[in-house]
Amino acid sequence: MSGDRNAHGDGNDRRLPGDAGPVPGNAGPVPGAAPRPGARRPGRTPLGEPVARLEGREKVTGSARYATEHPVEGCAYAWPVPAAVARGEITAVDTAAALAGPGVLAVLSHENAPRLGDPGDATLLVLQSPRVAHRGQYVALAVAETLEAARAAAAAVRVEYAAEPHDARFAADHPGMYAPERANGGVPADRVRGDFGMAFDASEIRFRATYRVPPLHNHPLEPHAATALWIGPRLRVYDSSQGAAPVREALAALFGTDEEMVTVVSEHVGGGFGSKGTPRPHAVLAAMAARVTGRPVKLALPRHQLAGIVGHRPATEHRVCLGADGMGRISALSHEVFTYSSTLVEFTEQAATPGRFMYASPHSRTTHRLTRLDVPTPSWMRAPGECPGMFALESAMDELAIACGLDPVELRLRNDTAKEPDSGRPFSSRLLAECLREGADRFGWRDRDPRPGTRVEGRLLIGTGVAASGHPASVAPAAAEARADAGGGYRVRIDATDIGTGARTVLAQIAADALDAPLDLVRIEIGSSDLPQAPVAGGSSGTASWGWAVHKACRELRHELALRGGTPPETGLTVRADTAEEIAVRTREYARRAFGAQFAEVQVDMDTGETRVRRLLGVFAAGRILNPRTARSQLAGGMVMGLSMGLMEHSTLDPEFGDFTERDLALYPVATCADVPDIEVRWLAEEDGRLNPMGSKGIGEIGAVGTAAAVTNAVHHATGVRVRDLPVLPEKLLPGLAARQRGAAV
Repeated sequence: MSGDRNAHGDGNDRRLPGDAGPVPGNAGPVPGAAPRPGARRPGRTPLGEPVARLEGREKVTGSARYATEHPVEGCAYAWPVPAAVARGEITAVDTAAALAGPGVLAVLSHENAPRLGDPGDATLLVLQSPRVAHRGQYVALAVAETLEAARAAAAAVRVEYAAEPHDARFAADHPGMYAPERANGGVPADRVRGDFGMAFDASEIRFRATYRVPPLHNHPLEPHAATALWIGPRLRVYDSSQGAAPVREALAALFGTDEEMVTVVSEHVGGGFGSKGTPRPHAVLAAMAARVTGRPVKLALPRHQLAGIVGHRPATEHRVCLGADGMGRISALSHEVFTYSSTLVEFTEQAATPGRFMYASPHSRTTHRLTRLDVPTPSWMRAPGECPGMFALESAMDELAIACGLDPVELRLRNDTAKEPDSGRPFSSRLLAECLREGADRFGWRDRDPRPGTRVEGRLLIGTGVAASGHPASVAPAAAEARADAGGGYRVRIDATDIGTGARTVLAQIAADALDAPLDLVRIEIGSSDLPQAPVAGGSSGTASWGWAVHKACRELRHELALRGGTPPETGLTVRADTAEEIAVRTREYARRAFGAQFAEVQVDMDTGETRVRRLLGVFAAGRILNPRTARSQLAGGMVMGLSMGLMEHSTLDPEFGDFTERDLALYPVATCADVPDIEVRWLAEEDGRLNPMGSKGIGEIGAVGTAAAVTNAVHHATGVRVRDLPVLPEKLLPGLAARQRGAAV
């Protein structure tokens, strides 16, 4: 079985040393509180139970409304026109043929589009200038009565350019490389502890290698889309976004109005993987077109345009050096990352950060270098920084284990640490060693012959690999409102966003637990900027942040009800709470991270080089699991995404073209269920009350973090061929496989 509340399948809670007693905020009934109608029996809680998604029926029946599915009268449709050069200036825009088409309402360009204010993000300043910063940047927008007419009109727009020489060639030795001050997430770009050079030179075992991760794309099932309408001076936008509040803030700044005059609704979102974590140009274009035409406008970006518009994981080159003694204990660690951003925005993928927290290392150097190119702007993609960085680090750990003559699991155990090396702070909880041991037992790791290429089944080479994973367990301030209705039910309101993770369901469980009420009496309202403000669904911080605010509001409401004898007034009783003060105090002392271990078994066809994963096992320590059903889905989905990163996903930034050649799902393959015949998810019972009142950590991204390295390490074990440049394609294995066969023949 998988998805149990702890790795032993007995459902019992195991507390960490020093965490005796109840987790703060999860105490028993409030003294003097009378049971409300429908109250559950004492001791029963929906928190931790595998509750089915509350919106599941809406989704499978099609009644859940996504961004362009909201019915609005008199709606028009828009279709964007992307730039056809990588750098230059627009010299002419001919819209005559487009405007002559049937049902065409307008064609917008920099010549006639409304002027916009400064939102602080240059990627949102669409149709404002004749300058072109990268191929694919939007230069015009056609608006028509029907989607087909808008598409035809966009195709009829003729744009002339004065093209200029562009630079879209990424290389670690690019002369424009510089040291940014900060990387994504506000982390310092460079961190140095001790004297790495001295320690590395003095190390008994020295290992160095270069790893590369290509550009990767988010490709959510629902494309970036919006429906915008102006009601007098008020703007309402239904947006496919991971956070309504930042979109509202950006639109208000762009259109020169107060935030109270803008409402953004993101009630149901068909995935994002980070690409919808910040405002995107589609929402701006839809609102602009609606203002110009006086009609509601729907805009869904074509999939082949997403690569150049909505962000991507940039290519990264990793130079990793590890120095160790004869026992495999790391004394020196260096991780240097080289990457790029656009000329519009400085975005630095924080890919060197895993080396700052994963393993003990007295002497360390972790740095980021960036160059600005005439290319689309990179941005968040699931587990930014940790995902590519951990591939490099965990591949290097596998290679170091071989150099030391140690089992890869044992090497990681010998370098475990109770304190975060970079900050010196103790971890709020860290069960990485337990994840590795539990995974090794379940996977049958100890029966493994460590020699590469020794397990053969016909023409198939079989291998196994392991990698550790870690991800920040972040939390951000949020506000929530809880209301007790006179009729006996409860309403909880918060601007959280459910991007397919089951957030609605888990928040309802948290509320019911805090209220000591049955789940069916709790109604959750989320996904609107008119609700109490909360952070975006990103960074594996959503449930931890939103849940804390919901928990606090519901506990305070329960207390207020107790003071009134358990009965609200006829008008109801509402309590609003925010967590800013608690978070400022409670999150300073400890390093907060989730950990895990992934194990993979692969088969490689020695004639064709085709690699397939036979089985995957992930064991995680991610705090208290609030809903085993949705948690397993999240962790398994992350592992499939990591497998996809390891074996399939890649994009090519064509230096001559200035954009990506793999522009749709035909050329950019992603893993499906058929690619993962056996996947098992386990977790340890870890309740981290130091992080939030629920004792939970984020789980959305850690499943993806270590999987690619586990897969590529397994490929090396199967074949003896080390692939350091993702993904593992047949052409990267065939030369080594051919050499193996020649050697076998000899």
